[in-house]
Amino acid sequence: MDDHKTGSRPRRMLNEKQVLEIVPYSSVTLYRMDKRGEFPRSTYISPDRRIWFEDEIATWQKEINGRRRSQMKATESR
Repeated sequence: MDDHKTGSRPRRMLNEKQVLEIVPYSSVTLYRMDKRGEFPRSTYISPDRRIWFEDEIATWQKEINGRRRSQMKATESR
């Protein structure tokens, strides 16, 4: 099912507006990245309500930062 810790606090759900306040993308780019699997998948909690989980976005940000640091180290060692 999901991989968050059992018994922990409920996961915070973010709507599109809240996500766009965190990441520097347009709604179209966010949609495209979601479809390509380049951004945490959104979930529909009702027919017209799409959400993202805040913890998944935070994990994605850490992964982006890790890749950037790896690229910088590779460039410095040349």
